[in-house]
Amino acid sequence: MDVHVSVENQFPEDLYEAMTAFIRHHPQWDQYRLMQSAVAGFLFQQGCHDPAVVRHYLDGLFRKPLAPVV
Repeated sequence: MDVHVSVENQFPEDLYEAMTAFIRHHPQWDQYRLMQSAVAGFLFQQGCHDPAVVRHYLDGLFRKPLAPVV
């Protein structure tokens, strides 16, 4: 089971608005998945090849959207 750690951060208002607009238009994403993907992508692109980071990075790229609930 993955261990989760809470992180508190303050965003510039325009970045926060862009994030909420993205989530509103992509219901398969939530704020947690978006932040995990963003952090893993940044770390990977900066040369971090820790297996856990790579797994989260690839999961963010290739995770299939959830089927809509009818």
